[in-house]
Amino acid sequence: MRKIRIIEQISLDGVIQQSADENDFPYGAWTAPYRTPAGRDAILAAYGESYDLLLGRRTYDMWSGSWPKAPSSPMADRLNAATKYVVTHRPESLAWGPFEGLGPDIVEGIRRIKAQDGSELILSGSSTLTSTLLEHGLADEVLLVVFPALLGTGKRIFADGTPPRSFELVSTKALASGVILSTYKPNGPLRTGTLGG
Repeated sequence: MRKIRIIEQISLDGVIQQSADENDFPYGAWTAPYRTPAGRDAILAAYGESYDLLLGRRTYDMWSGSWPKAPSSPMADRLNAATKYVVTHRPESLAWGPFEGLGPDIVEGIRRIKAQDGSELILSGSSTLTSTLLEHGLADEVLLVVFPALLGTGKRIFADGTPPRSFELVSTKALASGVILSTYKPNGPLRTGTLGG
């Protein structure tokens, strides 16, 4: 069985959107001022040497417009080599490969590829798919790469209606840039207590 990891770069207020081309978002490439060699190395280590990708169609389209043309680098080479499992109603229109459509039943498609032998599956971007993975208990880990910035607008990592869950902190690392990488694993239903008790 394959492990599914969600890796998201987010602002302090939970925004993951980075493309200025989408929905009139005013802060394209807002993570750029925080990029450092130490951050690059931490992200490369988080992704690992070999993996496949789970991608929503919008994220696939954005990435396919840039990564195939990017100069050779460990990140570009690994992303380009990964099999992309894509949520799409038009698999015939996919060109950045290797790729495979997940099929009409997204949850069943993810369960099918997760049950196979193979590389770890990484989901990045694709906020709708993130919520689906959590709702159906399909994510094994969540890595939040938190940037010290408030954006106030943009697509957020968790959509309204994401089911409540508890998570256990696995590891955390602070970088000199102020970026914090925290890895969590699901830890059952949300637990609550009483105020003042």
